Amino acid sequence: MIVLSFGIMQGRLTPANGRGIQFFPFENWENEFMDCARIGLDEIEWIFDYERYEENPLWTEEGCAKLNEVIQRTGVSVRSVCFDYFMRRPFFKYREDKQLVLDENRKVFKTVVDHMKLLGADLIEIPLVDDSAIKNERESIMAVELIREFADYAGDKSIRVGLETDLPPGKFRSFIEAVSRTNVCANYDSGNSSGVGYDPIEEILSLSSLIANVHMKDRKFHGTTVALGHGDADFDKVFSALKTVGYCRSLILQAARSSDRSEEDNIREQIAFIKKYCERYHVGEL
Repeated sequence: MIVLSFGIMQGRLTPANGRGIQFFPFENWENEFMDCARIGLDEIEWIFDYERYEENPLWTEEGCAKLNEVIQRTGVSVRSVCFDYFMRRPFFKYREDKQLVLDENRKVFKTVVDHMKLLGADLIEIPLVDDSAIKNERESIMAVELIREFADYAGDKSIRVGLETDLPPGKFRSFIEAVSRTNVCANYDSGNSSGVGYDPIEEILSLSSLIANVHMKDRKFHGTTVALGHGDADFDKVFSALKTVGYCRSLILQAARSSDRSEEDNIREQIAFIKKYCERYHVGEL
């Protein structure tokens, strides 16, 4: 039975030390699982980034074995992988070394999908935002073609491909329908939505059952990520709409870091914030 699960984006329980808001915590990833278990989170969304990717435990069977041991020991699962690798190596952008990038993308994607099966993870997310956003019709056509290829490979392993885009609600659904693969779905991000000024009710109702994962964050309109409740995300609308479509999967904290509190204290406050809205709108109740 699918149940509502509370999780966090990897790295958020590790001090940034100048590395920005999101990164893979090479030196601390094991401790993050123990931290999650202690503060009551169910899962970690794994990050697979371009930087030092061959050192990421998900890159090798040996690394996956170690990761599985940590999962079993802590009870904190990995259900999804955020494939930030594509943020640095967009697979449908024009560049002189296009074929080299495509070949590299195929190899890395397939390796990660193969190793996800060893963990029991069943969702790989492809970010199509910021530097990897679809900017024109040519890029859209190429992206559809390649996502079909990736989805076919992932589908053979019973893994879904979740897309995160900055496309307007109707165009986002149409894009997924154009890919035309049953294992292609949507990742909804409350912060990215508020950052571009979309109506969360329109978005969520448009995507409906296509939503396979939800990132919880807040952003100012045309601005950066801020603390939950301090941006332009309308969480009443977000959770009302999630209840309407019967959403009952993962809620992943991807909110802003704090400059005056520890990572753990900041996350505890975020958990309380999200659970308050879940209770108000009965999200996750069958």
